[in-house]
Amino acid sequence: MSSVRVLVGTKKGAFILTADGKREEWEVSGPHFAGWEMYHLKGSPVDPNRIYASQTSGWFGQIIQRSDDGGRTWSVPGGEQMPAPGEFPKGASNKFVYEGEVGKHMWYDGTQHPWEFKRVWHIEPSLTDPDTAYAGVEDAAIFKTTDGGKSWKEMSSLRSAKGHLWQPGAGGMAVHTIIIDPKNPKRIYIAISAAGAFRTEDGGLTWKPINKGLKSQYELPDSDAEVGHCVHRIALHPSRPDVLFMQKHWDIMRSDNSGDQWSEVSGNLPTDFGFPIDVHFHEPETIYVVPITSDSLHYPPDGKLRVYRSKTGGNEWEALTRGLPQKDCYVNVLRDAMAVDSLDDCGIYFGTTGGQVYCSPDGGNNWTTIAAHLPAVLSVEVQTLN
Repeated sequence: MSSVRVLVGTKKGAFILTADGKREEWEVSGPHFAGWEMYHLKGSPVDPNRIYASQTSGWFGQIIQRSDDGGRTWSVPGGEQMPAPGEFPKGASNKFVYEGEVGKHMWYDGTQHPWEFKRVWHIEPSLTDPDTAYAGVEDAAIFKTTDGGKSWKEMSSLRSAKGHLWQPGAGGMAVHTIIIDPKNPKRIYIAISAAGAFRTEDGGLTWKPINKGLKSQYELPDSDAEVGHCVHRIALHPSRPDVLFMQKHWDIMRSDNSGDQWSEVSGNLPTDFGFPIDVHFHEPETIYVVPITSDSLHYPPDGKLRVYRSKTGGNEWEALTRGLPQKDCYVNVLRDAMAVDSLDDCGIYFGTTGGQVYCSPDGGNNWTTIAAHLPAVLSVEVQTLN
């Protein structure tokens, strides 16, 4: 029987949750990297034992950890095994250096500021090679490793896509979404807060903004600007990589032509502000979002935690509530904190800033709490294991 491994990054360490295909009984391992902010963990789709983790600290800065045994042990690529809590791994460095003429980007007050590396928000392993992975960082850039994380090189051509006009969102200016087209590995989609969505067709040699149709009348003086839109998350189904779904700062958006044109599909949602968006593994037109009251009130409307599902690719939405708290709930669900598995009855997972991780083993109809008292959850990823 297949099993699942849920990788959870939190404000105070990482946790690994495992269960068999029934997804009824869960074992919790952790905290790994206790006390460190773990922005993102993600496993290789071609090697189930390989996991990359983004580890950061206000004292020690940012490093990448790697496991080659499914999360039982960790090491810094090119460094040494994980030290005791609170210690810095010997031989570790962030290894993220901006390339070439970096230039400056525009700040809200009209002044220009130089690019500065702060942290890794998202790691996206290659679909074909466990030693190749991409890292989305703050300040906004994308880096690539081909040696399992020992060295990273910036794909600096991204900044040529009007990088001088990018501005930070409330959480910083970061590449937080990286999606590799499973049918064409040279096509990569990324999203930056608050610059918008971008696409490369040649493996990162050149990039173009793909924001036509996005409206940002509250964030931009020019609502039709080519860059500057606050995109929170993008998702696609592997069978249809030309169809993209987006959770924007406001609005749920859809593109049927690889991002060349977007249209709004918020429909009957109670609010179209939120962070995560994901697609059912077996149903390309079934998508999930978690609406939040507003950009100033980061909690569910009326204190009721509800996942909304559309089985029509948007516009028509239904609230999924069974097993979720429907009063006095004031948590948030962050952009990387939702994931799906590939089992026959597709499982949907998400984590909250209150430290809960929820699982629905039946596509969202019923929810159970699989971890209840973790630190604030920053990311959730799932590996389906045979």
